[in-house]
Amino acid sequence: MSYNYGQRVRVSVFGASHAPFVGVTVEGLPAGEPVDLEALRAFLRRRAPGQNAWSSARRESDEPELCGGLVDGVTDGTPLTVMIKNNDVRPADYAALRDVPRPGHADYPARVKYGAAAELDGGGAFSGRMTAPLCAAGGICLQLLARRGVRVTAHLLSVGSVSDAPFDPMGLDDVTVEALRHRELPVLSDESCAQMREEILSAAAEGDSVGGVVECLVEGLPLGLGGPLFEGLESRLAPALFAIPAVKGVSFGEGFGAAALRGSENNDPYVVRSGAVTTLTNHAGGVLGGLSTGLPLLLRAAFKPTPSIAKPQRSVRLSTLEETELRIAGRHDPCVAPRAVPVVEAVTALALLDAWPQPEVGAEPGLAALREKIDRTDAALAPLLAERMRLSDEIGALKREKDLPVRDKQREETLLRRVSVLAGEESGSVAAVYQAILAESRARQTRGEEETP
Repeated sequence: MSYNYGQRVRVSVFGASHAPFVGVTVEGLPAGEPVDLEALRAFLRRRAPGQNAWSSARRESDEPELCGGLVDGVTDGTPLTVMIKNNDVRPADYAALRDVPRPGHADYPARVKYGAAAELDGGGAFSGRMTAPLCAAGGICLQLLARRGVRVTAHLLSVGSVSDAPFDPMGLDDVTVEALRHRELPVLSDESCAQMREEILSAAAEGDSVGGVVECLVEGLPLGLGGPLFEGLESRLAPALFAIPAVKGVSFGEGFGAAALRGSENNDPYVVRSGAVTTLTNHAGGVLGGLSTGLPLLLRAAFKPTPSIAKPQRSVRLSTLEETELRIAGRHDPCVAPRAVPVVEAVTALALLDAWPQPEVGAEPGLAALREKIDRTDAALAPLLAERMRLSDEIGALKREKDLPVRDKQREETLLRRVSVLAGEESGSVAAVYQAILAESRARQTRGEEETP
């Protein structure tokens, strides 16, 4: 069985659903990266079972134990291993299933391929339990991407017949992202939260289950990340997403909906905004030809209904080849999609960090590290500069409304003194940069004045 993924950032998962533990080893993480263990614990809790009426009753703390790869909370460049103990296992629940495969599970093909010795209690290596180590590795990758200006956010787009509002493919505001973390279910509206909850509980009350779709938006990716054919972002993301048990479909941008559109409807027209090339729409989902376009990357993953249900099902007793009726006991999610939301974020982060540009071969290590720091600084600075320009435009509009002059020399001199003090030893250089910013602001406000009818 293969448990490996990645080329530059390589992930190896180990363990099984009812083994003593599950875990993951991550190779290729750059040295010198801080890892916030409390943030990682909080991320793992979003996926952990036994927290509400619509998840498995299995109780696992999912406490990550780090075994190497960190020194004083910072990556040291060696393989990083995370172990998570399985504390609440019940292999007896699966004793009868060793001879009677569960419909919708991998039990039968896995037994044929790997033989009777294969550990398949609770699904073994095919279980959703294996997403705990995926979240451990992906949670660390999310932290590294955040320092590079990348934000990965997912929500429940649908559960059964109930749908939430879709993400804005052009980007999300901080308030929207924060609100997702404080609802019972990770959705955009209170109404869809209540309806989805009822949909899940209704299926569970009937001894049945329900599927769902998770939508994920990635903001802050640099333009041109990825490559053609097998190096494309979709080519990297798809196998990572399909590694999540129960995923049956993955799409990007308009996805299958694009097949019903005309080219004139699906194409994203190019325009110039704030001196930069962008598009008016994002039907492509932020990726063209395998390359990131600079707009948010939008993807969706469809999850099948949980196959372990309480309703009687038809199966076969393998020892006698007789048909039989199967009634499944044990603890199972009536819908896996809610707990899969952080898993989609995690594997998306894994794939993106694996695709992230690496230092050039033979480059001076010190230079590469400094350039990496500059890239992180630019990632944080660019959105702030863009916001400053937008605010400058608003100020220009207000000045025109109040018939005020574009230039306020006293205000500019005060600003330059303040930033010089804040910049310390670099006061001269920073002041020169701000003079250019102020000149651009005046030019934009003057152009706006000329355009006013």
